[in-house]
Amino acid sequence: LQKGVAKAARHTAAQAENLLRQFLAEAHDHDHGCVRIIHGKGLQADGGAPVLKNLVDRMLRLRADVLAFHSAPANQGGTGAVLVLLARR
Repeated sequence: LQKGVAKAARHTAAQAENLLRQFLAEAHDHDHGCVRIIHGKGLQADGGAPVLKNLVDRMLRLRADVLAFHSAPANQGGTGAVLVLLARR
């Protein structure tokens, strides 16, 4: 992982979920206030639904330590990535 960047793309949903939990815990440990999660656009997902993008969205919505999140600007991954604002511990 790059500093403040998690790459969930190309993982199974279960792997991505574990990766994201660990990544967000490490982000807090290193006092990162904003991180980027690269989930990919889901163009190869079964049935056309972006599995990892939807998983990341659901996980972030349920976390009390996430203040806000939004699709990244085009130069940082666009709709294949999300920027996450974390609450301070």
